Amino acid sequence: MKLSVIVPVYNTEQYLHRCADSLLRQQVDESEFLFVNDGSKDSSLGILKEYEKRFPDRVRVLDVPNGGQGRARNIALEQAEGEYIGFADSDDWVEDTMFSALLSLAEKEQADITVCDSWRVTEAGRTYEKACPQDHPLASAGSVWNKLFRRECVADLRFPEGVWYEDLAYTAKALMRSRKTVFLPKALYCYRSGNVSTMRNQNAKKNLDMLKVMDELIAFFGRERQDNIDFLLLNHVLLESVKRVNLQQSPDKKEVIREMRRYVRHYIPHLSRCESFRSESRNRRIIMWLNYHGLEDVGQALLELKAKRSP
Repeated sequence: MKLSVIVPVYNTEQYLHRCADSLLRQQVDESEFLFVNDGSKDSSLGILKEYEKRFPDRVRVLDVPNGGQGRARNIALEQAEGEYIGFADSDDWVEDTMFSALLSLAEKEQADITVCDSWRVTEAGRTYEKACPQDHPLASAGSVWNKLFRRECVADLRFPEGVWYEDLAYTAKALMRSRKTVFLPKALYCYRSGNVSTMRNQNAKKNLDMLKVMDELIAFFGRERQDNIDFLLLNHVLLESVKRVNLQQSPDKKEVIREMRRYVRHYIPHLSRCESFRSESRNRRIIMWLNYHGLEDVGQALLELKAKRSP
């Protein structure tokens, strides 16, 4: 088997046909699509069973009790047979050439991981998003769905279960293990940004799962990779997580932000001496500095002002 694509499914009946149809249009010989019904309460399982009946050689449906996205993916990983592993979310879709393009690039370049850009889709339209906005080996860590992984590179890797931000844990480990990662500057994955999701939530305390993920990555990387840990702490905790929580309406948000700040300060006690911080762009350093010193409201105001001035 050349390719396995894993799709966790939970109550996405209104989007499932578009997702499945886009995957089945992929022109990759010896491909399989593993849909894991994660205890859906709507008609998702029935829809999946119909696809499995129509495409018995390409579609496999696994029906499991609800256990979260990480567990659903891990169950599928145990059964996937492909030489290359890809992922998709069941409320998204892919361009017709996505996996054939990533696979061709991987074989041509002998790469362990290939990565494409994506479209962020909202009711107002779609926005092009680069997979690697910064010059750092971990800059594309986060989303698992815009990547193709050589099985040999990730054979023993699994997603943490029961926590948010499991994608970050998986992709950061894979990227650090990869002997060669190649980027394809084409937007081939389309993800919906208007739905309720981990990145658009109001549960402030659950965002502290980011610190559990960081604990796992720190244990995985070890002290000899301190610069990589600093990069993740600055970008995913101090910058993105603080910004995300500060935008919420939750009464717990300031307490959560203080805990995030304490966590970062524990590992980076002197921000100005941190090499990863000094290598960031001036604008990002300003926001990080403000968040580090408890001035996240000022940082948010600057971000909003910049957004208003952008065309």
